[in-house]
Amino acid sequence: MNERLPVTRTTDLGVARLLPDLDRESAWLLTVDDAPQSYLDLADPTHLEFEYARRLAHVLETAAPPGAPLDLLHLGGGALTLPRWAAAVRPGSRQRVVEADAALTALVAERLPLAAASGVVVETGDALAAVAATRPDSVDVVVADVFGGTRIPAHVTTLGYVEAVARVLRPGGVYAANLADAAPFGFLRSQLATLASVFDHLCLVAEPAVLRGRRFGNVVVAASGAPLDTAELARRAAADPFPARLMSGEALTRLVGDAAAVPDAAAVPSPRPPAGAFTIG
Repeated sequence: MNERLPVTRTTDLGVARLLPDLDRESAWLLTVDDAPQSYLDLADPTHLEFEYARRLAHVLETAAPPGAPLDLLHLGGGALTLPRWAAAVRPGSRQRVVEADAALTALVAERLPLAAASGVVVETGDALAAVAATRPDSVDVVVADVFGGTRIPAHVTTLGYVEAVARVLRPGGVYAANLADAAPFGFLRSQLATLASVFDHLCLVAEPAVLRGRRFGNVVVAASGAPLDTAELARRAAADPFPARLMSGEALTRLVGDAAAVPDAAAVPSPRPPAGAFTIG
């Protein structure tokens, strides 16, 4: 068993730190360049500490009947928190994780190894290239949690990227993404417009304070060619320890306003968060 001592290692894309949680004897926090990236309890993979991770899990919970296995493509790996959760609550799921930072993947494999027969395959690669190389109609859910530091890279914000995602999803499949923005939501609105140009149904889940423009924060977006179970998703989000609000339909249309889909040539990364938004001491 690994000693519960902090670990610091320079990876391909930054400086990673694994910090033991003193309140949970089997839990770890992963940071990259001091930004919290993943939280994992090795003894209880169903424990999701971060709010955005729970909201992504809510999308997965409503994507298929309870316990049914899924074919999942995760873009962005970190400490593999959500893949471990899915393996526990949906046994038999086949999961592919694409992480850009090979050294980070090696650190997680060394210090926080996956359980045997987890059904999770981890590879190093670029998110867009991985989607482009995936067989059409082969995935139930694509989960995107792609950050370069504290920003979402430009090349996974475009119409071409969303069209590539749509091609790999089976009919009724779901795309779930962790985004980050603040009022007046220029980036978020452009992402919603891009998704709406490809998918017929979408919604978002976020804390009311973020939606009211009071602070910078995470916004989880779900999109599909088939109707989403927004009623159940809203119920789960409202019952969370930090309740969140679901937005869909006319309210979402009003938020998008006159925003346009993002062509590949005009792509920009997500906005840089204000100092202290995602950092720890």
